[in-house]
Amino acid sequence: MPPPVLRRLRVVGNSGSGKTTLARAAAGRLGAAHVELDAVFWAEGWTKRDPEEARGLLRDLLASPAARAGWVADGNWNSVRQGLLDDADAVVWLDYPRRVVMGRVVTRTLRRGVLRQELWHGNRETLRNLLRREPDQNIVLWAWTQHRHYRQSYADLAATGRVRVIRLRHPREARRWLATLVPPDPPCPGEPEA
Repeated sequence: MPPPVLRRLRVVGNSGSGKTTLARAAAGRLGAAHVELDAVFWAEGWTKRDPEEARGLLRDLLASPAARAGWVADGNWNSVRQGLLDDADAVVWLDYPRRVVMGRVVTRTLRRGVLRQELWHGNRETLRNLLRREPDQNIVLWAWTQHRHYRQSYADLAATGRVRVIRLRHPREARRWLATLVPPDPPCPGEPEA
């Protein structure tokens, strides 16, 4: 029996695990739209966008012609989505060991800080934030303190059976899984697109 067709995916996991990178690659392989939830829920100046406004933006993205063939959304934002993205065919959970996540988040944060790389809406990570003691102000500290929480939260989701959860425990597993994704067959001539 062939594996189920995946057209709508949520990629979740700890900060620095590679959610956006994997989601972008999966969207490319599937010919689907990529939706980065951080770009939706964060506004300029590292302020959180009004939740209703953000949900409106997300609804618009999901209704766009680009998302008609499917979508791959990355990010957690579970407390403010209010059911949006709950129709995913699967949740892809990057459940990497803490040492892998921490190595990635430190490297990424240093690179972004040194290069002054813009993330979205003019927001940039700064090296100064690495000195902050508050996890919500220091992405490395956030990843350290939230690791266990994300692991428990997504293990609980998987246990409910409400949605298919694809648990990837190492970047090698993620690469192998990504290689299994195939775009849908194009519609036959005269057949309406889904």
